[in-house]
Amino acid sequence: MIEPPTLDDIERLAREAFATIPDELRAQTGDVTFLVTDFAEDDVLDQFEAESPFEILGLYAGIPFGEAESMASPADLNRIFLYRRPILDYWCESGEDLQSIVRHVLIHEIGHHFGFSDDDMEAIEATAD
Repeated sequence: MIEPPTLDDIERLAREAFATIPDELRAQTGDVTFLVTDFAEDDVLDQFEAESPFEILGLYAGIPFGEAESMASPADLNRIFLYRRPILDYWCESGEDLQSIVRHVLIHEIGHHFGFSDDDMEAIEATAD
C-alpha cells in the first residue's frame, strides 16, 4: 500500500515549487513561511463561505510588500498556508503532477494577495525560473 504524501512532503514540495517562481513574484512575499495543515481552520472556511473544507487549497496571510518595515514585529508576517487534504483530493481527481499543483496554489495565493489578475497569474505559471 502506498502512503499519501505527508504534511512534511507537501512543505518540501512547496519549497521546491517556490524556487521555480519568477524572482519578481517571490520578491513580493519577502520572507515567507510555509504552514501545511490538513484543512483550513473553521474561521477561514467561514470567512470564504466554504461549503466544504475541500474547497480551499491554500491561503496567503501577510503584510503587503513595503509595509512590514513599519510593523513593530515583522517576524512571521508572511505565511502561505497549504491545505494537504484538499490538495491531495484535487491531485487524485485531476491526475496532474503534485508538484505542479502545489506551484499553482502558491502562485495563485501570492497573486490574489497582491492583486494580480488571473491573466497575470496564468502568465507567471507558464514561466519557470
